[in-house]
Amino acid sequence: METQATGRKLTFEILRFDPHDPKSKPRMVNYELQEAPGMSIFIALTLIRETQDPSLQFDFVCRAGICGSCAMVINGKPMLACRTQTKIFPHPKITLMPMPVFELIGDLSVNTGKVMREISERVKTWIHDKRQDDIDVTRLEETMEPEVADHVYELDRCIECGICLAACGTKRMRDDFLGAVGFMKIARFLADPRDHRSDHDFYELIGNDRGVFGCMSLMGCEDFCPKELPHQEQIAYLRRRMVFDQQK
Repeated sequence: METQATGRKLTFEILRFDPHDPKSKPRMVNYELQEAPGMSIFIALTLIRETQDPSLQFDFVCRAGICGSCAMVINGKPMLACRTQTKIFPHPKITLMPMPVFELIGDLSVNTGKVMREISERVKTWIHDKRQDDIDVTRLEETMEPEVADHVYELDRCIECGICLAACGTKRMRDDFLGAVGFMKIARFLADPRDHRSDHDFYELIGNDRGVFGCMSLMGCEDFCPKELPHQEQIAYLRRRMVFDQQK
């Protein structure tokens, strides 16, 4: 919701720190810009880097809320810089910080790719087909009912921005906690009829305190997810499936 007319002088208070430089110390640096119509945090950072400080580090790829690269903490909340317009903030001072729980590359840039790869390897995010060792290139692909395909697609819309992990209280306390992005991946393959893993197979992956039973249901993942994915609904569903598996 728009709260201010454009044209203000904005002050961006940005964390500057290069962990690879032993002489670098964490510090907050202020940059001033004139607000323009439709200005996003990403546009503002680009202007700062082009006109004031070319050493400023932040990530971007698509600039359309699809790649998830520009996620950062904006005024205390994890958000996508490309989808966050400056006009939504009533105060002209905007504070930018890197997301927690991720390895810092420099300034606002963090290594989400490393964590996402670890999660993918941990939950084995690929189709497990019993016939995978019996490859027949002439065999037609299995059909899937449209409603099933739609459900799988809905769960597969995650852009791996890491915002759900940055907003997760459990992840902040437990580095080994899988987090909502991992649970969404599990739910996606559990819903896919081409994946032949059993509930017990999934229980071995997430049926503990490092998995779905460690979630404290603080709702941070769902509150801040830029794609509005049903994280809490799927976590509750996975919990029920895992409990039923143990009751068999």
